[in-house]
Amino acid sequence: MLQNLINLSRRNKQTLMLLFDSCAVIGSIFVAFSLRLGYFYYPTGDNNLLLIMIASPILALPIFASFGLYREVIRYVGFKALWHINQATTLYAILWGLVSFMVAVEGIPRSAILINWILAMMMIGGSRLFARWFLSQVDRSNGLLQKSNVLIYGAGSTGRQLCTALRESREHTPVAFIDDSNEKYHNSINGLVVYSQYDLADLIKDNNVKEVLLAIPTLTRSRRNEIINLLEPLKVVVRSLPSVSALAQGKVKVNDLLEIDITDLLGRDSVKPNTKLLKTNITNKVVMVTGAGGSIGSELCRQIVYLKPKKLVLYDISESSLYLIDQELLNIAAPSIEIFPVIGSITNKHRVSNIISHYGVQTIYHAAAYKHVPLVEYNKSQGIYNNAIGTMRVAEAAISANVETFVLISTDKAVRPTSIMGASKRVAELVLQAFAEQSNNTCFTMVRFGNVLDSSGSVIPLFKKQIKDGGPITVTHSNVVRYFMTIPEAVELVIQAGAMAKGGEVFVLDMGEPIRIYDLAVKMIQLSGLVVL
Repeated sequence: MLQNLINLSRRNKQTLMLLFDSCAVIGSIFVAFSLRLGYFYYPTGDNNLLLIMIASPILALPIFASFGLYREVIRYVGFKALWHINQATTLYAILWGLVSFMVAVEGIPRSAILINWILAMMMIGGSRLFARWFLSQVDRSNGLLQKSNVLIYGAGSTGRQLCTALRESREHTPVAFIDDSNEKYHNSINGLVVYSQYDLADLIKDNNVKEVLLAIPTLTRSRRNEIINLLEPLKVVVRSLPSVSALAQGKVKVNDLLEIDITDLLGRDSVKPNTKLLKTNITNKVVMVTGAGGSIGSELCRQIVYLKPKKLVLYDISESSLYLIDQELLNIAAPSIEIFPVIGSITNKHRVSNIISHYGVQTIYHAAAYKHVPLVEYNKSQGIYNNAIGTMRVAEAAISANVETFVLISTDKAVRPTSIMGASKRVAELVLQAFAEQSNNTCFTMVRFGNVLDSSGSVIPLFKKQIKDGGPITVTHSNVVRYFMTIPEAVELVIQAGAMAKGGEVFVLDMGEPIRIYDLAVKMIQLSGLVVL
């Protein structure tokens, strides 16, 4: 019976709500008069009063509907819905009182109108809160509602919005705030007590907390890293909210919660780019990106469209990757920017030359390459042919078309290479340096950087997949260290380096402090709420 009621269609549920509200507004009037007069009241001698009592739903229901009371999903009724109920019942009670006096009904106590308003608000609002509680109990008894206790780190406006959103969710129950401000300690915000970071361990243990949610989007990366280090040994899942710019577009939603970004573990803040350098080779120019569908190439394209080139040529051999980046750019690029997705191989000199000449390319960012060290090691000839010969052919085409700037995306593995991939990239660098000495029209430059977080071939996606699958996590050696940089950071520096080039230089990016791969894996495991065995 109950399940049949719960499974009713939306329209049938709205009909039931209309019937209940009709009975509620009629009943509230009778109860209001009875309370005011001190006995059970029934208007036997006044037909007008009886009429306006029975007809009260005709006045109330349109008002309730106009305030959206029948659009609300009962299961998720919250403060906003209750506020609408308060507004609707207030307007209804005032209008009902005016109608009563207009039809010249005698003997209506003014206090009865006030009592009627209070009762109507309690009955309409209370019925919805009861229905919400009842549905949550049914879900819990059916095993559908298994909320996890969470702590919110940050008791500012974002944290308060998050707390409200979590209370309306079916997955999380906020139990307390954590904040760095001494002024907020032991105060109550949204019904939750604010604690300091030194109370974390006890709170997590006493409340069986499963997750800690970071709700301070203005945190610097270094401070965020300190908080993450504090949470590491506590065996909780750590999640964060998006950036301030993302939050500015709308209210905080529970779905906005993200897994902690591995970039937070770099331990340093991003370096702000030089806007003038970023624009030099891009703004109002025709730009071509080879390998446009790859990790580096696609980020290059994203940043280039914001710098307003005249045209952007996307060149890639992978149809699916090219399609994805093309569709993404169409959604974010200004209408004045022409974007051309072109399928082709960098080893096909005739194809590359035709494309460069046809579109009048002025700047080339050459990101196309085979970068997976083990795969290139297994496919030596193709790796060398693509990375070295392919680069040479694109460079020759650039010289023939008088391209102004040619930037090669290289790697630190080209320094005293120990792999075929590194050696092939070093050969590509030498080829461009030779061209730089001969060419007067095209400025050739190379930019080297180390491991890029979350790029294809990086250990980060591999670790994430292994953690998701329950392990084990594979690390080649416990003492191996790597330099890491985020993809957006790397791309910004590549663009700036190209603008600074005079010809033939190899720019080496400062990758910050080295990170031990074993430590990185342990942090990722612990921040996922798991333990290292």
